[in-house]
Amino acid sequence: MTKENMNNENVLNEKLSSPLQTEDNVEQQIIYILDTNILLHEPFAFLSFKEHDVVVPMTVLEELDSIKDRRKDVSRDARVAIRALEDTLRDASPEQVLAGVKLPQNDAQHPSGSLAIINDYALDKTAHTLSFNENDNRIINAALHIQKKMPNKKIVLVTKDINMRLKAKGAGLAHVEDYRTDQLIDDIQFLTKGYHKFEGDFWQQIQAVNSETEGRQTTHYVARDTVPFTYINEYLIDGGDTFAGKVTGWDDDNLAILDLGRDRLLAKNAWGIHPKNIYQGMAMDALLDPTIDLVILTGPAGSGKTLLALASALEQVIERGLYDKIIVTRSTPEIAESIGFLPGTEEEKMAPWLAAITDSLEVLHQQDESMHGSLNYIIDKANIQFKSVNFMRGRSIQNALVLLDECQNLTAAQLKTIITRCGEGTKLVCSGNLAQIDSNYLTAVTSGLTYIVERFKDFPGSATVNLNGVVRSRLAAFAEENL
Repeated sequence: MTKENMNNENVLNEKLSSPLQTEDNVEQQIIYILDTNILLHEPFAFLSFKEHDVVVPMTVLEELDSIKDRRKDVSRDARVAIRALEDTLRDASPEQVLAGVKLPQNDAQHPSGSLAIINDYALDKTAHTLSFNENDNRIINAALHIQKKMPNKKIVLVTKDINMRLKAKGAGLAHVEDYRTDQLIDDIQFLTKGYHKFEGDFWQQIQAVNSETEGRQTTHYVARDTVPFTYINEYLIDGGDTFAGKVTGWDDDNLAILDLGRDRLLAKNAWGIHPKNIYQGMAMDALLDPTIDLVILTGPAGSGKTLLALASALEQVIERGLYDKIIVTRSTPEIAESIGFLPGTEEEKMAPWLAAITDSLEVLHQQDESMHGSLNYIIDKANIQFKSVNFMRGRSIQNALVLLDECQNLTAAQLKTIITRCGEGTKLVCSGNLAQIDSNYLTAVTSGLTYIVERFKDFPGSATVNLNGVVRSRLAAFAEENL
C-alpha cells in the first residue's frame, strides 16, 4: 500500500472514531456519497442533508470540470457547483478536506454535517468490486470502500442514474437512493389534475346556493365543504354532463364558483378549432383567458395539447391582438443542452425538434385555409419564432405568448429559468406527457413538469388541465389504452 493510500485509510479511521460516531447517535448519522448528476441537477445539493455527512469523490470533481466548458446549459450548473464547493472548502487544509469540513448550520436545533472530498484514485484497488476504468465504477467503489471501513454507519450513494443504482446494489452497496429533495409527491396518481369531477349531478349535491349575475357571468356561492380540497382556478365538472364551473375564490364559509356552462365550454372556438370533449373545453378556457399567465397542460399523446395551445396562440395574436408574437420552444433529447455548431440559423437547427409544432400548424392552416393566406403568411403574421431552450437564459420576454412543448424532459431548474424570463404581458403555456420521459435522470415524480404543477396550483395566475382521452385517431386511442 502506498503512503497516499495509508493517509486515506487513517482519515477514514479517524472519522470512524470521531465524537460524531458514538453509539448514542449511530442511527442518526448517515454518510451520503454524491454522484455528479446530483450536483448538475441541483448545484447546492450538498447543503440539503442537514446533520448528515456528505462525501464527494474526486471523480465527481473531474466530471464537473469536463462539463463546465462544453457550452451547454448544464455547464452553468457545473460551474455553480464547483464555485459552491470551493466557497465551502476555501479555508480548509488538505487534511481537513479529507476529514470533513463543517457545513453551514441549518438551524439552532440541528447540528450541521460535514463535507469531505475523497480521493477515490488513491484507495486500495485490490479491494474494489468493480473495474476501475469507468467513472461510475470508481464512485461506486469509493462508496463500497467507506461501507467496509465504517460498518456501523449507514452509507448511502445518491444518484439519479437508474443503471448506476442497479450496479451499486449488485456490487454489494446496502443503500442507494435517488435525490428527492425537490420531489413534491410520492406517486404520480396524486398529481393535481386541475379539475374535480363530481359523481352524478352537481346540483343534487348542493344544499344551499346564492348566485350573482354580472353581465353574462354568473357566480355561485356554495358551502366551503362542497369541495374540501380545492385550488384557485380549479375546474369543476360532474358525471351527469350538466355542469361546468371554475373556482374563483373562497372564504371560511363559502366557495365562489364561476358558472362556465358545459355547452358554452364545448362551443368555444380558437382559429377554427372547437373542443372535442370537456377536458379540451377546460383547456381552451384557460388558454383564452387573458388573466391566466401560466397554463399547464398534461395528458397522453394525442390528447390535443399542442394543437389547442397553438390554435389559441394564433387566435390571440392575429385575431385579438393581445400579444405581439408567439415564441415556440421545446426540450430536445439532449435535455436542451445544445443545438450544435453546424451551419444554419437557430430556427433551421430547431426544425427537427419542432416537427410537432409545424405538423399542428399545417392542420390549423387546412382547417382555416379559406379565411387566411399561406402557411408562411400565417407564420409571419403571427410573428412565430422558434427558439432553443438553451438560448432562453438571460432574456426578458415581453408581450409574447410562449409555448413550451415536451417539458416533461426538463428539470425544475430548467423550467424556472424559462418561467423567470417571462415579463409583462407574457403568457406561458407548458405542455407535456409524463408517460413519455426521455431523460436519463428524470421520472414522472421528479420531472420539472410535475414540480411546477404542484408549485403553481395555489397561484391565482395559473391553471392546470389534465386532458383525459386521446382524440388524435381511433388507432392512437387504442394504442394508448392497450399497449
